[in-house]
This record gives sequence, C-alpha cells and structure tokens, in this order.
Amino acid sequence: MTFAIVVNINRDEAVVLARELITWLEMRDLDYVFDAKSAAKLGVGNAAEIEELNKLCDVFISLGGDGTLLFTSHYSVTKPVIGINVGHLGFLAEFSKEEMYSAIEKVLDRTYTIHDRTQLEAQVPFGDSIKRFTALNDVVVEKGAYPRIPAFIIKLDGEQLSAYRADGIIIATSTGSTAYSLSAGGPVIAPKSNVFVITPICPHMLTVRPLVISDDKTIEISVDAPGGAFPLNCDGHVRKMLMPGDVITVKKSKEMINLVANEKRNYCEILRSKLLWGREHKPGT
Repeated sequence: MTFAIVVNINRDEAVVLARELITWLEMRDLDYVFDAKSAAKLGVGNAAEIEELNKLCDVFISLGGDGTLLFTSHYSVTKPVIGINVGHLGFLAEFSKEEMYSAIEKVLDRTYTIHDRTQLEAQVPFGDSIKRFTALNDVVVEKGAYPRIPAFIIKLDGEQLSAYRADGIIIATSTGSTAYSLSAGGPVIAPKSNVFVITPICPHMLTVRPLVISDDKTIEISVDAPGGAFPLNCDGHVRKMLMPGDVITVKKSKEMINLVANEKRNYCEILRSKLLWGREHKPGT
C-alpha cells in the first residue's frame, strides 16, 4: 500500500509531524510519496506533482487543517483520505496528531470506515468551451471590487427564484454548511443530508434568508451589473472572474470524496466542541 502525503508547509507543527511520519513509515517498510511542494520543504526525494499522486497511491494523508484537507480532496478523487488536524476547528480533518498512527493502522488492516461526502460541480463558460470545477464545501460568487450592490440572478431547474441584491451568493453542501455559509448566517446541516443551501452574503433586504433545497436541483447564477467583474470561488480558490451575463451552472457532482472516519467522534460532539455549544450536562450541575 502506498500513501500520498500532503502537508501544510506553512505550519511548523505539520512539518514536524511529517518528519515523524516518514520515520514511522520507513520503519515498517511502507511506501509513500509527497506532493512536490511538501517534499521540497522536507528535503525528501519521494515526490510527485500533486496532479499525479492519485495514480501513484492507494490512500491520501492530509497533514494540516480543514483547508489542507479541502486542497487534498481535489486530487484524491475516489481514494480514501485520512485527515490529520493540526489546525484549529477541524470539522473535516477528524483525527488528532495523537490518533494519526492508529488511523493509518486501521487503513492497513482494512478495518476502517468511510464518510462519503457529496461535492458540487460548477460549469463555467470559458470562451467557446465549458470548464468544470468541483467543490467539497462551497461555490461562491462575490461582488469583489464592484463599488455598488449587484443583483445575483438565481434559477432553480430553469425557473427564476429571485434576483438577490447582496455582496455575494454561497452555494454550500451539507459539509460546507459549517464553513463560509455559517459565518454568513446560513444553517448548520448534518452531513449526508441530501440538500444544498443557498446563502446570500449581506443581502440588501432583511426578508432575504438562506434557502435549503434538494441536492437534485440544478442552480444557475448570473450577475446583473454593468461593467463589473465578479470572482467565482470554489472552496476558496478563485477559478474565474465572471462578466455580466455569464451564467454558471451548479449541481451535484458524480464524484464523492471518501474521508476515513474517526469512529470515536460523533457529529453532536463535534458541534459541541467546535462551535462551543456548551459543556456536556452532568447530573446535579
């Protein structure tokens, strides 16, 4: 079994953990390969461009936080991903540093379970062609540097829903409901719920609220604002500057992301600990 390892090289703690992981793998004669940037930081020779890792490995290991895991997921495709959290929140990266080796051993023993997560697919016009981008958390169109409040035209299955005047629009999966959408006032949605949420960013009217829809819907977004250019972000990465009249289509992707599950954690515990929803109640307190 070969492990592909992606490291947040901007976190010293992740780099130190990666060096320890190398020693642990080599003591067990296990094969591994780093993405090229991580390998350069660590000074190791087992490296490949991140686009090639999926062809070379059986399992991905992400060392960082949720951002590192999101980045890794774009290249893992259907391969399992072990998310090791050395960040702060860690909604997606389920394992702590102390749990890393036991998680790898479960994968080696094939006694692990998978949390499969739905992705979004954004179809974007590029000249005479269409490009497709995937997002595990969210697809976002923002007003960027546009000096006024643009109107974001939203259609569901070809029928116009509304023209939101806002700073932007977030289309989030249930996984992404605890990310940007939550900070913009969107609801928390349990993983594996077959829904998406449309969350306006700072809407001009107080009657505009986030909308939860079935994930079998096709969403079309365009911007009605002359002379503007509007950033399209997929999981926080700018993919294109949209011009007025450009129409992007967002729908459920056919490809799932397979996250190795931490069976010691449950979703209610994650919400309590990560969102500080209060201490566990004890009798007599």
